[in-house]
Amino acid sequence: MSETFDVIVIGSGPGGYVCAIRAAQLGMKVACVEQRATLGGTCLNIGCIPSKALLQSSEEFDHTRHALVDHGVIVESIKLDLARMQSRKADVVAANVKGVEFLFRKNNVTWLKGHGRIIGPGRVEVNGATYDSKNIVIATGSDSVPLTDVDVDERQIVSSTGGLELDKVPTHLVVIGGGYIGLELGSVWRRLGAAVTVVEFLDRIVPTMDGEVARSLQRILGRQGLKFQLGTKVTAARKSNQGVNLTLEPAKGGDAEELQADIVLLSIGRRPHTDGLGLAEAGVALDDRGRVRTDAHFATNIQGIYAIGDVIAGPMLAHKAQDEGVAVAEILAGQAGHVNYGAIPGVVYTWPEVAAVGQTEEELKAAGITYSVGKFPFTANGRARAIGYTEGFVKLLADKQTDRILGAHIIGPDAGTLIAELVTAMEFGASAEDVARICHAHPTLEEAVKEAALAVDGRAIHI
Repeated sequence: MSETFDVIVIGSGPGGYVCAIRAAQLGMKVACVEQRATLGGTCLNIGCIPSKALLQSSEEFDHTRHALVDHGVIVESIKLDLARMQSRKADVVAANVKGVEFLFRKNNVTWLKGHGRIIGPGRVEVNGATYDSKNIVIATGSDSVPLTDVDVDERQIVSSTGGLELDKVPTHLVVIGGGYIGLELGSVWRRLGAAVTVVEFLDRIVPTMDGEVARSLQRILGRQGLKFQLGTKVTAARKSNQGVNLTLEPAKGGDAEELQADIVLLSIGRRPHTDGLGLAEAGVALDDRGRVRTDAHFATNIQGIYAIGDVIAGPMLAHKAQDEGVAVAEILAGQAGHVNYGAIPGVVYTWPEVAAVGQTEEELKAAGITYSVGKFPFTANGRARAIGYTEGFVKLLADKQTDRILGAHIIGPDAGTLIAELVTAMEFGASAEDVARICHAHPTLEEAVKEAALAVDGRAIHI
């Protein structure tokens, strides 16, 4: 007789493992299927965590070379030990994935090791063994999107996975794609000494971000040495012992040109991972983009089968998946699980960081919503001056009639941390005036948020 569970979660990424733990906390008998040798999915193993480790290490290297002298700290004979940097990254990853394994043991979550496949309502097969479950949650995440005629070999042409594992600094790295991942990894290798060119099909980088913020980010990254070829498509990639020769063409038509690189990073987005799950056989419906169709309660069209994270509609963000994992676990326990998709932040971990929540100016204009803008530059913030990072600004968008915050956009030091206050404000329906009247400690970067809120009504003090 097969073992029976209340919930089987397929996938142990941020959405899957959080869902499993929360369901176990609520008294359910839970199993989580994972075929990797370690838990944590793409995020912990080959995505969010290792990339942030390398970003931090490369920032330390760059800061030591270029910024410490301004603080009166003289460091001579600075050298890069890339092997040690990569080893530290591996240690960070190991600590995180072992942490998830510990949490599974602590909460009595069973790890079913192997590839999971749904063989019918309430039944999951893992490496030939069959398990029954009252509920199944699909949390299988996403994969890198391929590009025709650009074959990833993880040596000369790499995905984000290979881009994190290079054993030497490229002479010239070409990044195909100007989104979050491409800019972050491009920044890592630029700081470590590579020439970096970003090729983007659209006429702007980070297309989901506020346009003013995106333009500012491009200017700042340009000053850091990244080069951009926007409105350009890659139509061919030829590998040789000397590197990779790319054929580029203007996106709107025109003459082709050649671009030589020793390493090419393909980073044009991600797609839901649904292959080999038996979804078609089980009758689970997908949308026109290959995502699992779900209702407002994460249920698919098949009773007892749910889906969360990158495999369903919405932004492909680890924290979005985590919130959905908690929500579906609570729904299965008879509670009112809910995710506010209007208050999910997005962060680009370049330096300076970029963070946003809510609507952009472009979206508000398209919707015909009248709004007020409040901006405050970090050049006028005392703490930013003291730490030596004054590029960027805080920008708030508030409803013209009600003053309710509709969007918040930050480019600057620790933007990913600063955005949390504004996510909280939006979650509780706060106005710009509410944020403006909160007492912020001095001197802190957070004062820029208060000043931007004051600026919505033309009352900023320090500009």
